[in-house]
Amino acid sequence: MAGIVAYGSYVPYHRLDRAVIAGALGVPAGRGTRAVASFDEDTTTMAVEAGRAALGATDLRPEALYLATADPAYLDKTNANAVHAALGLPASALAVDVAGSVRSGVGALRAAMDSPAPALAVLSDLRTGLSGSSDEINGGDAAAAFVFGGSGAGPVIAEVIGQAHATEEFLDRWRTPGDPFSRVWEERFGEHAYVPLALDAWHDALKTAGLTPEQVDHVVLTGVHARAARGVARQLGVAAEAFADDLSGSVGFSGTAHLGLLLADVLDRAESGKVIACVLLADGASVLLLRTTEALASYRPKATVAEQVSAGSGTLGYETFLTWRGMLRREPPRRPDPDAPAAPPSLRHEAWKFAFTASRCEECGTRHLPPTRVCAECGAVDRMQDERLADTPGTVATFTVDRLAFTPSPPMVAAVVDFEGGGRFRCEVTDVDPSAIAIGDRVEMTFRRIFTAGNGVHNYFWKARPVREAGAGEAS
Repeated sequence: MAGIVAYGSYVPYHRLDRAVIAGALGVPAGRGTRAVASFDEDTTTMAVEAGRAALGATDLRPEALYLATADPAYLDKTNANAVHAALGLPASALAVDVAGSVRSGVGALRAAMDSPAPALAVLSDLRTGLSGSSDEINGGDAAAAFVFGGSGAGPVIAEVIGQAHATEEFLDRWRTPGDPFSRVWEERFGEHAYVPLALDAWHDALKTAGLTPEQVDHVVLTGVHARAARGVARQLGVAAEAFADDLSGSVGFSGTAHLGLLLADVLDRAESGKVIACVLLADGASVLLLRTTEALASYRPKATVAEQVSAGSGTLGYETFLTWRGMLRREPPRRPDPDAPAAPPSLRHEAWKFAFTASRCEECGTRHLPPTRVCAECGAVDRMQDERLADTPGTVATFTVDRLAFTPSPPMVAAVVDFEGGGRFRCEVTDVDPSAIAIGDRVEMTFRRIFTAGNGVHNYFWKARPVREAGAGEAS
């Protein structure tokens, strides 16, 4: 059967301590933190980061890309196209959205694993809700990506050995077009509806794989109702220690992405020959069964989920969070709005704008950012070789902290970055403490949303961010 060849995950740098919400609103908010996408991130940019992590661990190039999210950056436009461009996939690779609900993540995984050619499934979500709501307090932002391939596609680190699904129409969570927040039904009803569906899918999946509950080593269990998930857990017949941490205390429930994020976390730690059961409760129930292979022992993710969690910063203020989410309107900059990106030049410069592709002179070896036809060093014309620099690290040559330029997260930090192998570029630095940046700091590139114009066009491009070690974030 098909299997996972590579995977990657992305947990944003910022954290919102739930105690901050409790202090601001005077409501019970529980303990721990939730992951928060920055003001310049959305489900598309997070999908790019997870996809880069997955593709960086394999030489396999997917021929199809499936992007799943319940919070797409665009409607009536394929968001997967921007991810496709930023990952530098060939034009022949299919890119489609699987959007609209938490269960869309299973749809993307199923489409990728059933693909006759190597395929990439990316699950990304940004969760929010009314102030003080369960969605705001218990939600989280994250993304995960999985490269699937059949026999001969490369070393499979986890093979799919079974699956089952149970579907029934009932109303427990919904959001109509144009509404900014979802509505939910009472959780006792959710438990009543979900538990029998989950048990049916569970037993059917085990039957297809020829397994008993005692043979399952790891269980990933998540869904839109925590109470229903707890009710299901009590009846699966597996040992309590088999259940994976649901990351509710550090990341929060990341919606469409959460099943993938928890699976990536388990794969980060699992041994070879272990059975992993993934159970999702969302508009029904789905169960995927995988068995890890010997290839997993030598697999090295770019960064484990645990490393990304520990590298985050929990110093975000609640008013900043509300501003980033568009729920707190502040005085706009007293200057004209930026011009909206135009479609023709964006198309002409797609390799630079989305894939961050530079050019190197074949005559003298000089690297140019942005790419150019004429070498600035030797004057050679049309003697250029394309070089993608999205994954090339750099060093801060100089920087400035601009307290006058408008940014939703003031002050703005801009730097001149020298890349390994040559080339210099001036860009904004994101996810950075302005008081801590220094000349000589190591940085890496990250795909971000620069701004959204008044006509609703998102301007995506690349920024630099500090290279952090696990545990380097500030805990509140």
